[in-house]
Amino acid sequence: MEEYENKLNKTMTSHIGMSDEVLDCVMPYIHDPKDRDAVSLVCRRWYELDALTRKHLTIALCYTTSPDRLRRRFRHLESLKLKGKPRAAMFNLIPEDWGGSKGKVLHVLKLDRCSGFSTDGLFHVGRLCRQLRTLFLEESSIIEKDGQWLHEIAINNSVLETLNFYMTDLVKVSFEDLELIARNCCNLASVKISDCEILELVGFLRAAAVLEEFCGGSFNDLPDKYTAVSFPPKLCRLGLTYMGKNEMPIVFPFAVLLKKLDLLYALLDTEDHCLLIQRCPNLEVLETRNVIGDRGLEVLAQSCKRLKRLRIERGADEQGMEAEEGVVSQRGLMALARGCLQLEYMAVYVSDITNASLEDIGTYSKNLSDFRLVLLDQEERITDLPLDNGVRALLRGCEKLRRFALYLRPGGLTNVGLSYIGQYSPNVRWMLLGCVGESDAGLLEFSRGCPSLQKLEMRGCCFSEHGLAAAVMQLTSLRYLWVQGYRASSQSDRDLLAMARPFWNIERIPARRVVMTDQDREDGVIEHPAHILAYYSLAGPRTDFPNTVIPFDPLVAGLEL
Repeated sequence: MEEYENKLNKTMTSHIGMSDEVLDCVMPYIHDPKDRDAVSLVCRRWYELDALTRKHLTIALCYTTSPDRLRRRFRHLESLKLKGKPRAAMFNLIPEDWGGSKGKVLHVLKLDRCSGFSTDGLFHVGRLCRQLRTLFLEESSIIEKDGQWLHEIAINNSVLETLNFYMTDLVKVSFEDLELIARNCCNLASVKISDCEILELVGFLRAAAVLEEFCGGSFNDLPDKYTAVSFPPKLCRLGLTYMGKNEMPIVFPFAVLLKKLDLLYALLDTEDHCLLIQRCPNLEVLETRNVIGDRGLEVLAQSCKRLKRLRIERGADEQGMEAEEGVVSQRGLMALARGCLQLEYMAVYVSDITNASLEDIGTYSKNLSDFRLVLLDQEERITDLPLDNGVRALLRGCEKLRRFALYLRPGGLTNVGLSYIGQYSPNVRWMLLGCVGESDAGLLEFSRGCPSLQKLEMRGCCFSEHGLAAAVMQLTSLRYLWVQGYRASSQSDRDLLAMARPFWNIERIPARRVVMTDQDREDGVIEHPAHILAYYSLAGPRTDFPNTVIPFDPLVAGLEL
């Protein structure tokens, strides 16, 4: 033992004594954030060198640090990706007022689903950040005052490569500014915009000679007028919003070149999907809704052998497209697993599922690193529940899995199945579980595994606060926890106190009723169960809590008990 310690000390001394010249040569080749984090923990000198040389940073939750701390540590950042709210906010599960609303050499600015800022701020970015290469605003809630921010980019920037304000409410932009950006920025490769008539973008599409990705637009005119629209020769990633059967032929001339196709907001039925997919043999990424159906997935499996990423969202039932063919089940999944062997990412909403289909995924999808499945409640009876054996086979077969989501219905997974997830998820870092397990005993068995799990989200489960706290203490790598729907107890504070620790913020969002307006502009009331949100933060507890959020103070709770 002493001999081992002496060797370890010598090794560490050797590394620490490494010259700055050597380290300066090595650091530029370390890009992976996990590797950077590991390097910064070796010693104080390596920590300082990482801080001096790191150029790209992602903040997974805005309250995990403070702007001042970032500014002091990382003085030479070129890009900052900031995630404003918990992922659950994407589905309107987090109160709107929860929070998350807060240089001239900046190269990359990514505001991922953020809120609390207006186009006035973007105006200053456009005017001052003239070396900006990436501006990413997708799905952010931005207060729009005017479109002058885009004009500032158009007249001041000549190096922009990526412009993305897709799925935002920014509609006061000028297509003349878009065309000017395309003329001035010779490396413009990706543009994703909000609703804008495609016919007004003819000049932009002609000027964007090297454009590889385009998403957005809209079709508001007669179908025969769109024959005049031509797309850039290098375009290989496409998403045309509100494209219907009559507009679909404008894609056919270059469909063979497409590597990515976003049909999430297209108005296509199952047959349209089949016709279009057959023309895209080089497709690597497909995003669509479950209207694609099992038949569409079978065509996909036959035609697109290079497919790596598939995302199938739930379609709007009221659109009248959920016909008999427009559902995804075990039939489509089995065809997909056997036909698309290069799949790395799969996220699907299914109406029916079997253990055999999950076993097929485990058998054939050996490259899968991200798997997400949601079982819809459309069918009264599911063919094959519980899914314990299928989940075990999938996890055992997909050894590269890093992200895993399974949202079922009561009875979909027993405590034994939940223990399988813990046992066979050694490398999974993010997990979403919905309606799984039968009791706290299953959760505790689950928490004895998952050694790499950093982010855990749970919905509609039967676990108590005591069970949740006990599981958190066993998940040693956990940095973030979000739970909606759990068994509250009369001694809630005592139970939550069990998972209190330094730098671990705990917040509670009480059950509430939310008024939602549907597409027919009719109001409906949705019951949101209580939430628990907990996360590590170097900045300590935040101070901007709205009325909808109750902070948990371990000191106060301990005194009260």
